[in-house]
Amino acid sequence: MKKSANEVMQDVLFAAVLDAVGALKAASKGLPNTLLRDIGAIHPNTTFVDLPRELQAAVGSSVRTAFTQFMKAGYTVASNDAPPPRPGPPPGQRVERGSRGPGPKGSRPPGGEDARGPRKPGGPGGGGPQRGR
Repeated sequence: MKKSANEVMQDVLFAAVLDAVGALKAASKGLPNTLLRDIGAIHPNTTFVDLPRELQAAVGSSVRTAFTQFMKAGYTVASNDAPPPRPGPPPGQRVERGSRGPGPKGSRPPGGEDARGPRKPGGPGGGGPQRGR
């Protein structure tokens, strides 16, 4: 039975959290105060290099494992550089060129008028230079 992407991601994150906790325990060398200090030092602005070496290694291993699990589950991981392929028209169906459907909403009716009435000469977009009034 094939797992959904959500199930695979949940498995990956659960394993990553357990590995991270284990790495933090290993970094503290069994000292509870050191473990609390290391946990307390982690905050939203913490960067990867600020983490203990053991935790960095665990995160790197978890990322590699995540990609492997997604690949084994049949999912592909692609970069943002390549756009997805566009499907072509079904075989035997003719594509009409030049027909783009109705015009844009809010297009002006013929004659240069819109809902406010006719344009005034010399107003925005026309009328040329104005001479002394």
